[in-house]
Amino acid sequence: MSAVVVFVGDGLSAGARWEERFPELEVRNLGVSGDTTDEVLGRLDQVVDVDPDAVVLQVGTNDVGWNRSDEYIVRNIETILCTVRKRLPGSRLLIQSVPPREKEFVHVIRSVNRHLRQFAPTVKARYLDLWPVLAAEDGTLSVEWSADRLHLIEAGYVVWLNELRPALVDLLERPPESMSVSRHPA
Repeated sequence: MSAVVVFVGDGLSAGARWEERFPELEVRNLGVSGDTTDEVLGRLDQVVDVDPDAVVLQVGTNDVGWNRSDEYIVRNIETILCTVRKRLPGSRLLIQSVPPREKEFVHVIRSVNRHLRQFAPTVKARYLDLWPVLAAEDGTLSVEWSADRLHLIEAGYVVWLNELRPALVDLLERPPESMSVSRHPA
């Protein structure tokens, strides 16, 4: 599988070492630590300039930390997806759920993810729900995967990769389409 894949998002993506985790792909990691959806919107030219086969988006947790509303976060992510779809009509798109974090943010993150799951097909993007494998029973980021309920430790990245790899392989084997990716029952 020889394809150019751009990973764009915040510090979770920036720290993932996608180049090492997907050696069979030509990976461009455009994740930036601390980025919000506003910053990702501001750097979409970088994504477009690569002209990738696929764009993998993971963003939103920093917006949550800044107490931005679910509507604000969803609107920005929808704008990111619409812009990428318009400017890169032949690229495949994969939007990943906003990962869980501290208890006070559970409600807003679940709301954002519900909206993203519903919106993704409208721009022929796939949606990958990481919540089932990353969240503890109370909806926080599991201490198995994080030391601070925000940043992932290596075990958390491995769990993420185990979900992402089959979704990305499947995405790259097909033309852009509107099917959601879910490995877990709703």
